[in-house]
Amino acid sequence: NNPVFMLGTCLSRCPLRAGRAQSTLAHLRGILEEELEKIKEAGTWKSERIITSKQGPHIKVDGRNTGILNFCANNYLGLSSHPEVIRAGHDALEEFGAGLSSVRFICGTQTIHKKLEAQIARFHNREDAILYISCFDANAGIFEGLLTPEDAVLSDELNHASIIDGIRLCKANKYRYKHMDLEDLENKLKEAQKHRLRLIATDGVFSMDGDIAPLREICALAKRYNALVFIDECHATGFMGPNGRGTDELLGVMDQVAIVNSTLGKALGGAAGGYTTGPKPLIDLLRQRSRPYLFSNTLPPAVVGSASKALDLLMESNAIAKSMTAKTARFRTKMTNAGYTIGGMDHPICPVMLGDARLASQMADDMLERGIYVIGFSFPVVPKGKARIRVQVSAAHSNEDIDRCVEAFTEVGRTHGVVP
Repeated sequence: NNPVFMLGTCLSRCPLRAGRAQSTLAHLRGILEEELEKIKEAGTWKSERIITSKQGPHIKVDGRNTGILNFCANNYLGLSSHPEVIRAGHDALEEFGAGLSSVRFICGTQTIHKKLEAQIARFHNREDAILYISCFDANAGIFEGLLTPEDAVLSDELNHASIIDGIRLCKANKYRYKHMDLEDLENKLKEAQKHRLRLIATDGVFSMDGDIAPLREICALAKRYNALVFIDECHATGFMGPNGRGTDELLGVMDQVAIVNSTLGKALGGAAGGYTTGPKPLIDLLRQRSRPYLFSNTLPPAVVGSASKALDLLMESNAIAKSMTAKTARFRTKMTNAGYTIGGMDHPICPVMLGDARLASQMADDMLERGIYVIGFSFPVVPKGKARIRVQVSAAHSNEDIDRCVEAFTEVGRTHGVVP
């Protein structure tokens, strides 16, 4: 009664059926190979480099005999290899095990999960928080869990893919406004007045360009048109604002943003995990309805322990977060003086705008030859014609590291005729 055995026997006895199956697979293979070749021809092929050390400003890369300066990780505060963060993860692994082998509501909630959720809520000055295995999952769960066909969601056109996918999953009426265009957002809000709830969804910081959403103005519009504001803070949590609380703290609207989604996988330890924080009734509802929460395994104890320690460090002192400002300004100023156009503004995401996908890829390879790890970004990660090398400054970089990176960019840029 083994179905695999029965299928194999059937195919062996039915050569025509087996031949058809092989023909279909060959057809699929041909389609896939053709698509892959198109990607290579367009110069947008993405190769994965292999790191042979822990994450940090200085790393080892497979095939390279010397150390490499890493300028493209989301390790904004350098906490992914902080000794106290690593020790906390190790302690949690020893005490609570490798994993829960279950989802939260069955037998997958431990004391450390509740402690971390309380820390997150306190950090963001919100009522409660709920953990997810990633912020992609948090964004997949929030819109479907909260909004109905009676409601409306208004989304910035350049929001992260996870926000876009999360909105696609929900049944709310969907409005897309032009990137950070307040006039267009207001027009869409006027159109959406007929709906029960109106939720404005935006990245706090847009990850490809490093530009910051105009939250003061967005919140003012939300108040005028009785809307709620949701922000994704993956590229702001831990280092934006006087105490690293994010763009809502930076712009003085923490009390006007209703819902915050963010990640533990960038500044807060760099491992994995995401969360939603906001009003307690919303968090309670997500525990009942959110499909990524209900049907995904619990966040591993080691990840929880590391993230909890990272939050402890940030709530004890804002010194690490403050160090980002000067280092970011140093890189942006020196690169601009060298002749480059740097996207965004006052953020450690520093896109070196190049336009051509193949050029971005070639320059990134040349930078690696000079000991600098950066990656070219091209379509579909960014729009066609907007290829760039996205540099990310970390608090763990020294001034000497930053100067060396700029020098390498200057050499490579001159070789390719990009800068004088």
